[in-house]
Amino acid sequence: MKNFFTVLGGMGTLATESFIHILNERTPIHSDQDYLNYLLVNHATVPDRTDFILGKSKEDPSSAIKEDIQQYAALNPEFFVLTCNTAHHFFDELQQATDIPILHMPRLAVEVANQKFAKKSGKTRVGLLATEGTIQTKVYENELEKFDNLEVILPSKTLQQDVTNLIYRDVKENHFCNEELFYQILQQMSEEFSCDVMVLGCTELSLVQEATQNKKYPVVDAQSELANETIRRALKNRI
Repeated sequence: MKNFFTVLGGMGTLATESFIHILNERTPIHSDQDYLNYLLVNHATVPDRTDFILGKSKEDPSSAIKEDIQQYAALNPEFFVLTCNTAHHFFDELQQATDIPILHMPRLAVEVANQKFAKKSGKTRVGLLATEGTIQTKVYENELEKFDNLEVILPSKTLQQDVTNLIYRDVKENHFCNEELFYQILQQMSEEFSCDVMVLGCTELSLVQEATQNKKYPVVDAQSELANETIRRALKNRI
């Protein structure tokens, strides 16, 4: 197979399924042959990224992801797509494992937040909704702070617990898109924390966004932007 990319997924599987659905749905097609060429690696047994980062587990997930990269780099894909936000904590280490480019999901999302929501004057308050691991490693903060006009707004401890419950308890454990809790979180970030936009920096949150089709609150969905960039690059490489 020529002109293909490799999706490094399984972190988690439902979120990966959501990404692939979006990818296929948005690809402009007139026949079966118009869909994109890709390999999907659903490595569901990659150790939990947040547990490792928070010191709750000694199993290093980067080793498993690097193994995937090295295995599939031998097939020479055009690029890799890493569908887990928290795994981007290891991005530099993972990119050093291959000459094949890996798309950087948080960077893409932040660039879109700046393009679409930056105010003409004053700072734009960007609320970050993500796992505790992603927040602690400042994967998104580091990208947001590259723009002087963007201000990072983090949830309170109580609200972060709601975000964690939505991600782990509801989506990961019970396969439940808790629409009510999702909207409560967005409302609180928008009204109580005065956020101009919220970045959904976890693919489980992206899954809920896809299920609810939220248009009430302004968000930048990192997974959605990753899908857009994947399609753009794949179609460009096809020419």
